[in-house]
Amino acid sequence: MQGRNRFLDDMAQLMTNAMGVAQGAREEAETALRSMLDRWLADRDFVTREEFDAVRAMAQKAREENEALKARIEALEASAKPSGAGRKSGKTD
Repeated sequence: MQGRNRFLDDMAQLMTNAMGVAQGAREEAETALRSMLDRWLADRDFVTREEFDAVRAMAQKAREENEALKARIEALEASAKPSGAGRKSGKTD
């Protein structure tokens, strides 16, 4: 009976050691994969969220300024038009 328990103890110890090795291999593989992914992302010209938000805010401000300038130009053009309806514009269709 003692020999049988010794065999089971040895098998249990072997399995425990094998699980430890598998756990270590898994952690090493995860670390290697994470490192490769970090290098791949660093090689690309991705922008950060902060940079994206800053550029988006600048574009929004530029659009608003363009709309304001467009409205101002249209108002100036409307006020510069001669009130006489008899003049020809010189354009041909």
